[in-house]
Amino acid sequence: MINNINNSNTFNSSPSQVELDFLATLLEPADATYPWNPADQESEAYFNELEQQFLGDDLWQEDELNKRSQDFYSQLDNLWSTHHVDSASKSHNLKQILMASLQEAFVVVPQGWLNTIAQNAAEMFSSQQPIGEQLVRCVQDMLPSWGADDLLVLARPYAYAMRSGEPQCPKAMITKLGNREWTSLSEVEQAKVSLAISYYALNELNSFQSES
Repeated sequence: MINNINNSNTFNSSPSQVELDFLATLLEPADATYPWNPADQESEAYFNELEQQFLGDDLWQEDELNKRSQDFYSQLDNLWSTHHVDSASKSHNLKQILMASLQEAFVVVPQGWLNTIAQNAAEMFSSQQPIGEQLVRCVQDMLPSWGADDLLVLARPYAYAMRSGEPQCPKAMITKLGNREWTSLSEVEQAKVSLAISYYALNELNSFQSES
């Protein structure tokens, strides 16, 4: 029993690791101790020295920072330019393919007329405008005497077909014209054919997008 008590006293009298660490901290030289009170004059000198060490690193020199900044923004410009060129090239190729497709499908319609529809359709395809307005915008440049509301009335069957998924056959309208020259068509007939071609063009763009 006495031995147990002695052993217990011996154990309790041994300093713990926490106490040893605390004692070592107290015995450290004053200049190696962190300045816990920022109001002390010695604290200001301590922090100034740290700041000079931080600024003395080559990474934070003004010339080095300027160089790294210029390199960074140069890389961003290169990435943006590459993306812009790729997008422009893709858009140009898409228009060319669509123009060729329209010229093959509607040989009786003037090429300039078809090219304008193809260009407008490619520009309107990614817009958030209603389908009817997209169809009207595709042909409005060639039909300046027509109001947008009147063209919307003619475009309704095609707009409904695109929304519902019920297919229309634009080429059938061309077939009905027979061998008549484009210039011999009335303005109403030209407007109807133009809207039918616009419907065909937007569907072609949908097909191109699903294949890519």
